[in-house]
Amino acid sequence: MDIGSAARAKLNDEVDELFRLPLADFVDARNALAKRLKQSGRANDANLVRTLVKPSVSAWTVNQLYWQRRDEFDELLAAGQRVRQAQASGRASKLGDMRQALDARREALAELSNLASSLLSDAGHSPSPDTIRRIVTTLEAISALSDGPTLGRLTEDVDPPGFESLVSFMAGTGTTKAAAKPARVTASQTPFGAKAQQAADREAERLEEVRQANIAAAKISLQAAKKSLAEARARAQSVELAHKKAVAEAKQSEKQLREAEERLKKASAASKAATERAESMGEEAADAVEAVEEAKRAVENASKELESLFSG
Repeated sequence: MDIGSAARAKLNDEVDELFRLPLADFVDARNALAKRLKQSGRANDANLVRTLVKPSVSAWTVNQLYWQRRDEFDELLAAGQRVRQAQASGRASKLGDMRQALDARREALAELSNLASSLLSDAGHSPSPDTIRRIVTTLEAISALSDGPTLGRLTEDVDPPGFESLVSFMAGTGTTKAAAKPARVTASQTPFGAKAQQAADREAERLEEVRQANIAAAKISLQAAKKSLAEARARAQSVELAHKKAVAEAKQSEKQLREAEERLKKASAASKAATERAESMGEEAADAVEAVEEAKRAVENASKELESLFSG
């Protein structure tokens, strides 16, 4: 592999990685890749990367199914290929194969719609009925197309081939030369009429298949909504209990505060009374000291007088 081929292969891997990222990270990662390419002298590649469009939520989900659930995705593609092969054969012996292929495709669509709902929820997106319907329609279209869009890099929803395309495909094999006076026959008796009827039957089966897939998607969305409602109710009950507990704790704290304030008030009064008693006792002690001093002086005077009397 030469340098150019290696660079192209690396660029393909980097682009694939863009489409595997969370949807919210796509634009920043795309711009960063384009900037790196331009700085490395690959302006053309940088311009191509800048043209990459951020996928819709439904297209992004189909991309993630392709990247993350390849086994289930490949089962859908294989079933779609068997349907196309049975359509192309046009033999009555292939009708059984057609039904088996349609059943397999229907089961694969139902499985992928379930996975899509879980993937959306895990990524923080809402698995609404409309989103699931668009995902299932895109998956059904991919399985019906032999040459469809690049898998894993979808940017928008894909519509399945319409009835007109099936009729035009079948009409090419049913042309005949007209007689001078053709007999009057019904549409189902002509080769084109038979092909068109088969195409109409297949289109009806396809529409029924899409309808069943949409019903399954709606059921999934309903279950997800019920689950969300139950979780919301549980959270509301939990918050209500927490609120009641917080109110009770606040009341208890307020009571304790009032009791503490009362105790502080009593303690302040007791402290004031003790201070007053201390001051009073201090005054009494001072008076007592002064009385002692006066008594000492009286004793000294009496002693001196007594001595003088003895000496005289």
